[in-house]
Amino acid sequence: MAVKLKRVYDDPSPDDGYRVLVDRLWPRGLTKERAAVDSWAKDAAPSAELRRAYHQGDLPWEEFEAAYRRELTGNPAVAALRAELAARPTSTLLFSVNDALRNHAVILLDVLGL
Repeated sequence: MAVKLKRVYDDPSPDDGYRVLVDRLWPRGLTKERAAVDSWAKDAAPSAELRRAYHQGDLPWEEFEAAYRRELTGNPAVAALRAELAARPTSTLLFSVNDALRNHAVILLDVLGL
């Protein structure tokens, strides 16, 4: 089983396999057809408060990462997503932010342990 990360705004590819959006909000300006999302795991995304604090610059990356990991601990959406992904040979977690290295999907993938 392989799990990849990709911006939801990038063109879908057959190599993506099962495509899961992991943002709490639907990506701005993107239709459902263009997004080609198979599942939306919004409950595994950072809380609205945490997301706002980080994107407004009120929270440095390290503090955001620690806070998000705390939110994921015991979150039933994480176990559900893990099971959903484990049932597929290839999956791609989709996120909307520009930074491919510092975003919540990177943290989520690490927590999933897949």
